[in-house]
Amino acid sequence: MQYNRASYLNTRRDAWVEINLDYIEKNILELRKFLKPDAKLFAVVKADAYGHGAVMIAPVLLASGVDFLGVSSIDEGMQLREAKIDAPILVLGAVPVWSFDWAAANNISVSIFSDEHIEACRLTYEKTKIKTKVHVKIDTGMNRIGVRPDKAVEFIKKVQNCDFLCLEGIFTHFASAEEEDLTEIQYEKFEKIVSSVNTEGLLIHCCNTAALITYKDMKYNMARAGIGIYGLQPDLFPEAVKPELKQVISLRGRITNIHTAHKDEGVSYSHKYITSGETKIATIPIGYADGVSRRLSNKIFGIINGKKVPQIGNITMDQMMFDVSGVSVKEGDIITLLGEDGGTFISVDEWAGLLGTINYELTCALKVRLARVYTR
Repeated sequence: MQYNRASYLNTRRDAWVEINLDYIEKNILELRKFLKPDAKLFAVVKADAYGHGAVMIAPVLLASGVDFLGVSSIDEGMQLREAKIDAPILVLGAVPVWSFDWAAANNISVSIFSDEHIEACRLTYEKTKIKTKVHVKIDTGMNRIGVRPDKAVEFIKKVQNCDFLCLEGIFTHFASAEEEDLTEIQYEKFEKIVSSVNTEGLLIHCCNTAALITYKDMKYNMARAGIGIYGLQPDLFPEAVKPELKQVISLRGRITNIHTAHKDEGVSYSHKYITSGETKIATIPIGYADGVSRRLSNKIFGIINGKKVPQIGNITMDQMMFDVSGVSVKEGDIITLLGEDGGTFISVDEWAGLLGTINYELTCALKVRLARVYTR
């Protein structure tokens, strides 16, 4: 791809997040290789599609054969509906009982796991004459939300006897899909519950990206893919076959200033970096207010014309600096912080390793003030 300043003039800032829609499609095709025949694929687009932009990503997912979309709140579901996305949507998180009316009126399915939720469905039907679509969430070991296993069968049968709601599915969430023993314990609890109720016509889902890839014998008719869609590798067994996923997201900024510092000069706040000699310094307008952690200071690299250059000095709120000594650069040139340039690649996992965190925390952290630019 050829870049020029006019291409991104509408961002009004020399910094942006770039989303490769081709890679979304490729990742969906790759994940389908692990999906059971005839099973539906559920795409998780909560947290603005993990920072990638749910409204823009959703149509691509649906065109790629995704059957269901997952969000974390009614508001996120409403954002998709307002964008004229009419695919099935499930709120995976807990929904306030006072917002069930909104869910029913906008054809958004909700997760239920308490008698209060059932009562909210009844009241919604009395007021609107619309049956709320629901999925029963079972807590098999996450200890977050859901009906406990010893109460689950009774609760599901109670829900099935309610004529004022529409039961669409039953699901659970694995705490550590990369740990076989723990996952098997959770799955056995889930399977015991599911086998004790009538599941005809219901969606049964428990597998996230890691479980979809790893466990071949689990019974389900829908799998929920999250980070895999965005080309981020989940934690897997060492012997597991890793899917060929392409990182969808890139982070880029244009050089706004170049100057030369002399030997023994400090760079940025607190002078945590001291130059060892004549140093050509380039500045780009990306900082911790954009979601790039200050703890990455003096640890990361950028790429310019296929060559890695070290970031130097403390990352500031809105800017950071790079040592571009020995590199032919000019103001307006692009430095890539995440993604590929000239055959050189920096992964989100690289940053996650430096921070001791998970890759999708970092994509979610990239702030909305960074324009999202979508490419093919």
